[in-house]
Amino acid sequence: MLELYQSEGCPYSGKVRQKLSELGVSYVAHNPRLPGDVGGDVTNDATHDELTAGGEDQIPYLVDTEHEVAMYGSDDIVDYLDEQYA
Repeated sequence: MLELYQSEGCPYSGKVRQKLSELGVSYVAHNPRLPGDVGGDVTNDATHDELTAGGEDQIPYLVDTEHEVAMYGSDDIVDYLDEQYA
């Protein structure tokens, strides 16, 4: 299962969502906080705790439970999705 920690207003999250859609990959979206340019306010404490458990408070954050991979950074995530799911 893929879990994407993201924000609807974040262009970096949008880049990852677009790649997931292009690949036809299903995923679960979590919205732990607003993007930084909107103040970064936490909107969901439980998913924010999961986001920061990876070591950063940065979106997007992808967790691939099937491959036991978790990563930050839209470019790295898009590259990973191309490698694993294209």
